[in-house]
Amino acid sequence: MTDGPYFVLTVLGVLGTGLTAGVFCAFSTFVMRGLAALPPAQGVAAMNAVNTAAVRPPFMVVFLGTAVLAAVIAVVTFVVWPKEAAVELLLGSALYLIGSFGVTAAAHVPRNTALLRLDPGTAEAAGRWPRYVREWTAWNHVRTGASAAASVAYVLALA
Repeated sequence: MTDGPYFVLTVLGVLGTGLTAGVFCAFSTFVMRGLAALPPAQGVAAMNAVNTAAVRPPFMVVFLGTAVLAAVIAVVTFVVWPKEAAVELLLGSALYLIGSFGVTAAAHVPRNTALLRLDPGTAEAAGRWPRYVREWTAWNHVRTGASAAASVAYVLALA
């Protein structure tokens, strides 16, 4: 499976999952801490700006493109079922599709949408902000780990 075009797919999988893990890691390790240190109105406004910027092509090509690629790798693996690396390829795809893309859809998008509906300067926004930061960051740790593990699984498929 890791020869020819399958090799290229797997290398692209390593790259996409690794880049995504890096973005998520940055948020988990310092971006969210920095935003949490701001007064709530500023933190909410800044996070809303970040969330709006995130759904533009530079990040979405990597994030969604990697999800499509992971699905393609999984389908090709099921169809061809290579003698080597099938488990690693399927594991990498599942980790990314469920642990990164799925967690984003189930845990982050609803929180981001709710935050965007708040007026940053209100008492309601100030009251919700600490919980948002805590929950968003906890789920972000999950997708950081899943994306990094998916990258490792794809690397192991190449070995």
